[in-house]
Amino acid sequence: MSNLRIVISGGGTGGHIFPAVSIANAIREIEPGAKILFVGANGRMEMQRVPQAGYEIKGLPIRGFLRPLWKPGNIGVALDYLKSKRMAKKILQEFRPQVAVGVGGYASSAALGAANAMGIPTLLQEQNSYAGLANKQLAGKAAKICVAYEGMERFFPKEKIMLTGNPVRQSLLESKITREEALRSFGLAADKKTVLLVGGSLGARTINQSVLNHLDMIAAHPELQFILQTGKYYSQQIADELRAKGQPANLKVTDFISDMAAAYRAADLVVSRAGASSISEFCLIGKPVILVPSPNVAEDHQTKNAMALVNRGAALYAKDSEAPDVVIRLAVETVTDDDALRSLSANILKMALPDSARIIAQEVIKLAKQ
Repeated sequence: MSNLRIVISGGGTGGHIFPAVSIANAIREIEPGAKILFVGANGRMEMQRVPQAGYEIKGLPIRGFLRPLWKPGNIGVALDYLKSKRMAKKILQEFRPQVAVGVGGYASSAALGAANAMGIPTLLQEQNSYAGLANKQLAGKAAKICVAYEGMERFFPKEKIMLTGNPVRQSLLESKITREEALRSFGLAADKKTVLLVGGSLGARTINQSVLNHLDMIAAHPELQFILQTGKYYSQQIADELRAKGQPANLKVTDFISDMAAAYRAADLVVSRAGASSISEFCLIGKPVILVPSPNVAEDHQTKNAMALVNRGAALYAKDSEAPDVVIRLAVETVTDDDALRSLSANILKMALPDSARIIAQEVIKLAKQ
């Protein structure tokens, strides 16, 4: 069906954009002639990332409401929302999609709201164990809702839900790098256990602080090695502190890791935030992980994501406020306990839902052909 036309909308964070692009790629694999248009929010990450992935994107002036809601600036936000809805309707009238896909984020509420008003079937993809506001509002009129966690009927109509998992970066699954090659690429020894501490693309101050607070403990375990990804925002401050305090020989520090497949392959244990995309990746590769949920996200959904794993013995957990004191000690205890690593790996693998992008793509195409 080469006249297939699909709109995909949403973004704001990598956690929304990775799945959106993975779904688009899977649609193209099944239907190479499909025309796919993204709709995003001006000034947000998707306006760069989507064109880099080879897709056209249209931007809307939509943005989030300020808290508390009676702030005077919200008048402008409301006017931009109404303008975005009009623009979204015009984009859909010109592009004429047979189906619209929403992955969460500001833009999806306007674009899929317009699609619903125009009678275009919609499919939602919810990454988190706690549904986002946009998807909750759009669920009533959606034809299908693809989710990554069980128990989502508390947010969505049960008959519309399909458990598909989250699409993840293909490069992670396709990488053929060995553990030895991965460790060598970081300049590390092949015969030592390795802990990877990573705070997402922007870094996480709490995870960085965990390392800075326990340089002596890291130095006291020369049989282990540590990789810290600081994030670009924090890299200068961390470099200054390490110069002042002294950097242990077994600590490798970098501001950004471009090859996450190599980083994960090198690591025996990961310390990470609990974003939905990251968790889906850990499940698929069976990686033992200590999760430190970010407290700065809507509805505290990262804690809910983390607890879905912790309650099944599939991950360990440290509260953000306590992490600077406890994470390094917990990491050392865990990475030196082979039984604990084996158990975490086996349990997290049981939660993996492979082929998510392709399964969702098939549902999108089915809706379009109806």
